[in-house]
Amino acid sequence: MPERTYEADVIVVGAGLAGIVATLELLDRGRSVVLLDRGPESDLGGLARWSFGGLFLIGTPHQRASGFRDDPARALRDWEASAGFEANDVWPRQWAAQFTELNHEHIYRWLLRHGIHFLPIVHWLERGLEGDGNSVPRFHIVWGTGEELVRRLVRRLRSRLAEGRLQMPFLHRVDDVIRESGAVTGVRGEVEPGGEPFSARAGAVIVASGGVCGSVERVRRYWDPELGTAPKIILNGSHPAADGAMHDACAAVGATATHLERVWFYASGVHHPSPHHDGHGLQVIPSKTALWVNARGTRIGPRPLVSGFDNRYIVERTCAQEEHWTWQVLNKRIAAREFAVSGSEFNHAVREKRAVRFLRSILLGSDALISYFIEHCEDIFSAPTIEDLVDTMNELTGSDHMNATTLRNELEAYDNALAKRGPPFADEQVERIAALRGYRGDRMRTCNFQPILDPDAGPLIAIRGHLLTRKSLGGLLTDLASRVLEHTPDGSGAPIPGLYAVGEAAGFGGGGIHGRRALEGTFLASCVLTARIAAADIAGGSL
Repeated sequence: MPERTYEADVIVVGAGLAGIVATLELLDRGRSVVLLDRGPESDLGGLARWSFGGLFLIGTPHQRASGFRDDPARALRDWEASAGFEANDVWPRQWAAQFTELNHEHIYRWLLRHGIHFLPIVHWLERGLEGDGNSVPRFHIVWGTGEELVRRLVRRLRSRLAEGRLQMPFLHRVDDVIRESGAVTGVRGEVEPGGEPFSARAGAVIVASGGVCGSVERVRRYWDPELGTAPKIILNGSHPAADGAMHDACAAVGATATHLERVWFYASGVHHPSPHHDGHGLQVIPSKTALWVNARGTRIGPRPLVSGFDNRYIVERTCAQEEHWTWQVLNKRIAAREFAVSGSEFNHAVREKRAVRFLRSILLGSDALISYFIEHCEDIFSAPTIEDLVDTMNELTGSDHMNATTLRNELEAYDNALAKRGPPFADEQVERIAALRGYRGDRMRTCNFQPILDPDAGPLIAIRGHLLTRKSLGGLLTDLASRVLEHTPDGSGAPIPGLYAVGEAAGFGGGGIHGRRALEGTFLASCVLTARIAAADIAGGSL
């Protein structure tokens, strides 16, 4: 079978957000590009298209309008307090400093120039259990979600096709990176389906193929021992094409892949009602007022699990449980106010930019969304009594682990603490609810100390949570120009000529810019920045 061939100044492998941004920047700088993707054209934009579209941004008018002042120095202090960097995280630390310094001008303002705008209320995520997280709100949601972010950039990308400097072959799986006389000069692989071979030649190759979280088998292979034993069920919340194959291809020509055991999980994954691929899961954003219990109905601790403070802690405590599932218990009134699903797919009002419908959902809640998931998701159901709820829990898990008396005692103790709202607070979860309600961005979606066993607020609802993959926190080791570094025992390798990595493929910068914890919104934002930096270095210019 004859080989299909391509040639350009630069080859970009992967047409997710990072690959699209890199391609646009290169075209703007007069370079020709072959943008390869193993998926169909309908997948253009990758996981970013499915996302809620939240970005970590610093010093914006939205923050100031909410009464908060922010700057790079403050953001970097928060980042370093949260990340848990290790002694050998030299490049990740430098990337964190570069990210915070360049954030406002080269991410926020760049997005504005492309017609991308944000909801006026900034969300305050990852505050840290002891304030060792975001000291101000920084999670800016794109008006239109990740779908709008991708749609605008893709529209601009397609408008460049007529210039003759852009080729976008889809269904092209890259298997090998070509390195000749020390420099990377192209890639080769196969066209799917059918297996037609192809090769692409260029002066530089940018790897923008994502991480390893699309392969649950890889996640298990690289499992972080700090999390104990891997759960029996791990749902896939990533893009299935992000399977780590390009990490292997780059390692074969001398690149360093580091920290692949570091994964950004969520502990509140549920099976997708209409899965797009095997093991497809969704993140149900944990209700602040729900009680999080283990398989036997005992509240998980020692510190209560409350989203918005430290996701890594929630994952650690979930993995420490005897069984591989957990439960959030709440009622219909709480769900109407607090139930939400991450991503663009189930956030129609924001995705479609319907302001009135969005405001109505904020003020009145979303009965339709929770009703849909109760009817269609195997992990979510309702029942009129604790006994009925427990019977369904045990039936679903094929066990008799859950005990109605244990669960009732835990719920009654928690409800009593809610009734004694402080300060002083009788329960740390109640204290955290009060802290959340002190900020208007959280108050709108957090109940006012609503008891779970309130007979007027039923029926009861249970949500079975599984570990859900989302993002690889590790990746190809890069310097501050997004150049991939040669593998050496001490990590001091020189750049491999012609090879770059951006976005998740690079651990969002330096092989692990986040350390072990992310402050949320940093994934999409880092895709933009790493891609722009790579394009600037290839073109010999500056941002």
